[in-house]
Amino acid sequence: MSISGVSIDRRALLAGAAASAALPLVARAAAPAPGLNALAGQKHMRIGSALSWSPPGADAGSFANPAYAALLQRDCGLLVPENQLKWQAVRPGPDRFDFSHFDAMLGWAEAHRMAMRGHTLLWHKSQYFPRWLNDYDFGATPRRAAEQLLTRHIETVCTRYGRRIGSYDVVNETVDEKTGGLRETSLSRAFGGTEPMLDHAFHAARAAAPHAQLVYNDYMSWEPGNQAHRDGVLRLLEGFRKRGVPVDALGVQSHIEPVSGESAGVLAARQEKPWRAFLDAVTGMGYALLITEFDVADQHLPTDITERDRQVADYAGAYLDLMFGYPQLRDLLFWGMCDKYSWLNGFKPRTDGSRPRVAPYDADFRAKPLRDMVASKLIGTTPRQ
Repeated sequence: MSISGVSIDRRALLAGAAASAALPLVARAAAPAPGLNALAGQKHMRIGSALSWSPPGADAGSFANPAYAALLQRDCGLLVPENQLKWQAVRPGPDRFDFSHFDAMLGWAEAHRMAMRGHTLLWHKSQYFPRWLNDYDFGATPRRAAEQLLTRHIETVCTRYGRRIGSYDVVNETVDEKTGGLRETSLSRAFGGTEPMLDHAFHAARAAAPHAQLVYNDYMSWEPGNQAHRDGVLRLLEGFRKRGVPVDALGVQSHIEPVSGESAGVLAARQEKPWRAFLDAVTGMGYALLITEFDVADQHLPTDITERDRQVADYAGAYLDLMFGYPQLRDLLFWGMCDKYSWLNGFKPRTDGSRPRVAPYDADFRAKPLRDMVASKLIGTTPRQ
C-alpha cells in the first residue's frame, strides 16, 4: 500500500491502530479506585485505623511495615494507637513517662497528612492498669493524692501534644458489661468513688486540651445480652449532662459479632430496635458519635472463605446502614486494617483452626468484600453538614 509515494505495511497499520484504540482502555483500567478516606471526605466524614509500633522491617501492623503502611496510606485519614498511649506503655512508674514509641507514630502520621486520636487517658479496668498503680500507696490523704496523680497524667499527655491531637478517649470502658454499674479500681477507691474520678478526668482534659473532642469510649453493642451494658452507659452519659461534665461524644467501639444458623440467618444476632433507642437517647442529649474500633468477629461463621466473607460483609453492611443514618457520626476507625495482625486472632480464635477474616484486608493484604461494602456505604450515605 502506498500514499503519496510512501510505502506502508497494511498489517503494521492495522496493528498500530488497534494498539492506539486500546490505550485509553488501558489507562482507564490502570486508574486506582478512590481510597476509603477519599470517599468519606466527599461526605465530610473520615475513615481511619488503629496501628501499632514496631522496629523497621518487623512483621506487624505498624507504619514501619511497608505492606501495612501502604494500606494505611491508601484508605485512612485518621489513626489511633492500639496500645502505645495507654498507661502501661507511657507510664512505667508514678514519676516516669516514656513517649518514644507514640512520638514516632505521631510523627509518621503527620508526615503522611493523617490526623491522630488519643487513646486513652484512662482505661478504667484494674487488669489493664500498670502493676504499680494497682499497688499504689495513696497515703493519708488518698483523694488529694489520686487527684494529683490523674491530673498529672492527663496534663502531661495533653500539653505534650497540644493541637496535634484533636480527639481523646478520655475514659475507656468504666461500665461493667454484666451489671451496668461502674467499675472500681485502686484509683477510684482513692477518689472516694468512680463517679467523682470520671468527672475529674474530663474536667482535667478540658483544661489541658480545650480544643479537643472529649470522648467516653465503650463496647456496648446491638447484639443479645447487651441490655445491661447499654443501660449503664446511658445512665453514665445522663449523669455527665446533669453534672455539667464536659463530654462531647460517645465512642462506639463496634466489635460486632454475627451468629450464623441454618434457619436464623446471619443477621439474626442483631437487636435493631433497642440499639436505635439507645443511639436516639445518646444523640438526643447532644452527644456526637464515633465508631472507634470497628471489626467483625467471625468465629461462628462457616469455614468456606467465600461464604464467610459474604456473611461478614452483609452483617457489617446492615450495621453501617443503621449507624450512618445518624448525622452525628463522622468518623469510622477500623481496629486494624489486615487480618494478619488482628487482636481477634488470639482473643476470639476459630475452632476450625482457620485464620479469622475480620478486617477489610486479608492476611496477604488483599481487599475483601468488607472493604468493598464500606466503600459502597460511603458512596450512598448522606453528606454531613
